[in-house]
Amino acid sequence: MSRFWSPIVHSLIPYVAGEQPAVSDIVKLNTNENPYGPSPHALAAISRAVTDTLRLYPDPTAQGLRAAIAATHGLDKNEVFIGNGSDEVLAHTFQALLNHEEPLLFPDITYSFYPTYCRLYGVKFQQVPVDAEMRVRLDDYRRPCGAIILPNPNAPTGIGLPLADVEALVQERPDQMVVIDEAYVDFGGESAIPLVRKYPNLLVIQTFSKSRGLAGLRVGFAVGQRPLIEALERVKDSFNSYPIDRLALAGAIAAWKDRDWFEKHRDLIIASRERLAIALRELGFQVLPSSANFLFARHPDQSGADLAAQLRSRGILIRRFSGERVSDYLRITIGTDAECDRLLAALGEILR
Repeated sequence: MSRFWSPIVHSLIPYVAGEQPAVSDIVKLNTNENPYGPSPHALAAISRAVTDTLRLYPDPTAQGLRAAIAATHGLDKNEVFIGNGSDEVLAHTFQALLNHEEPLLFPDITYSFYPTYCRLYGVKFQQVPVDAEMRVRLDDYRRPCGAIILPNPNAPTGIGLPLADVEALVQERPDQMVVIDEAYVDFGGESAIPLVRKYPNLLVIQTFSKSRGLAGLRVGFAVGQRPLIEALERVKDSFNSYPIDRLALAGAIAAWKDRDWFEKHRDLIIASRERLAIALRELGFQVLPSSANFLFARHPDQSGADLAAQLRSRGILIRRFSGERVSDYLRITIGTDAECDRLLAALGEILR
């Protein structure tokens, strides 16, 4: 009953997640999940963790996982923050680091949780238009602001920025926070984590959901210099001291350490992406260059809504957005080659 709502609830426009269908025999290419699943070592570690110790709270500071991530990047574990999925890490970041007198800047076509967080936490913001080719132009961010957040690669476009451009932006803004959201960086982008030691105003956020196939486990992390991590910890410990459970910690540590599994299946997804992009172009689609585990494509002679509906009627889910500039685009997650072939066959039927 809305009469009991707090005033802010009336102004919120919640994020709409991709559909999770309850039926089987669906080709699910709508939520950027990994088609190959997690490392077997992660599954084994989770099984081993199912013991009587589940009656005890997990490590509230996630020391083992922080140490594993830090060791990979030559950092101190106190420069790593762990959260319940990168969405929670982002939520804490908006509260702890991005709420200033001047507005927060981010692209107008990007992860739609950003404006949701801004409205929830009262963060002033300006959306900066991407150019006609759907690219982020750094010149457009040379304006007064309180902070900047950029996904790299961007979502839903999949287009990435070179690391040199990211560093130039961070270097030009020594008095403003720059957050780089790298949910998809493993599929062809350049991570900004190597820049963290050099720049105290840089925070980099990643997730276990995509390249490590653990979307159902909900683990994300941020890397930054100690004062930034402390700010996130202060928010977390004022909200939920135990966000990562024992099973998630065990699985995430094992997945992080299984580099061979990660690299093999990342490379499979990249190869499938390039194969699918070529095939879509042969069908007449305009396909944006992607460094992510999805493609953003449109057909010049077809409505995006019609294509999505006809694919759905054939048991194939993709993601479509309603914004004016993107309504005819389809965001297509890279599945297995068999799933991609089923998509292409369906599109061939529709276009004929």
